[in-house]
Amino acid sequence: MVTYKSSSEIAKMRIAGEVIVRVFELCTKILRPGISTGEVDSKVEELIRSNGDRPSFKGYCGFPASICASLNEEIVHGIPGDRLVREGDILCVDVGVIHQGWHADAARTYAIGVLSAERDALAQATADGLNAGIAAAIVGHRLSHIAQAVEAEGRRHGYGVVEQYVGHGIGTALHEEPQVPNCMTPALKRNDMVLKAGLVLAIEPMFNLGTADTRTKSDGWTVVTADGKCSAHFEDTVALTDNGPEVLTRKDATERIWTGSARSTS
Repeated sequence: MVTYKSSSEIAKMRIAGEVIVRVFELCTKILRPGISTGEVDSKVEELIRSNGDRPSFKGYCGFPASICASLNEEIVHGIPGDRLVREGDILCVDVGVIHQGWHADAARTYAIGVLSAERDALAQATADGLNAGIAAAIVGHRLSHIAQAVEAEGRRHGYGVVEQYVGHGIGTALHEEPQVPNCMTPALKRNDMVLKAGLVLAIEPMFNLGTADTRTKSDGWTVVTADGKCSAHFEDTVALTDNGPEVLTRKDATERIWTGSARSTS
């Protein structure tokens, strides 16, 4: 069932989003070659709990950590652990926060040191895809407008646009209706809906350098590209209002969510 949030409910989600902004600021400071994804997870959880809030992911369907840490060919749901990040890697940190029973959810892909131009371009296009999807999240539009805007950005560059994993509604549950695909699908054509004020969505494009096909590793969580090529993932929690979309998981509307390009090289 699709639910619509009041201004007071969105205010609580906004506070959860502000904590996520602080998480991303922390990640920018600590991510460097040689740090383990487990250490990143530990520091993020400490930050979230220091505010009296809770990580959305830890224990969710048995997930063992507070962040998903997905490296290179890992698309989503990477489990933090002893794996060290290396120069030239890209790492996606996906995190959720619960504030007074209300969730916010977002993801950022980070450059570890100096990237190849190929990886930099992939991450930039994925960030652009998220921005395009948010720009289409307008009251009176349809859900398909978001999907088509995201898909167009990925197709324009020839990337694999992941279909098997999608964005979602969010509120008192981490995952609510509706699903928010990143491309037009038969299911979306059947279940398209008009966007109304009070709807809150987690929009999250995932683009791959190669095929859009995926597989899940033996840990039962980590989703990787079927061909082993690199993937990038960005996500924001967005509240739809009569004055346009409000991104609850950014410091402000002008925030640049991909910063790796300044350090890239061919």
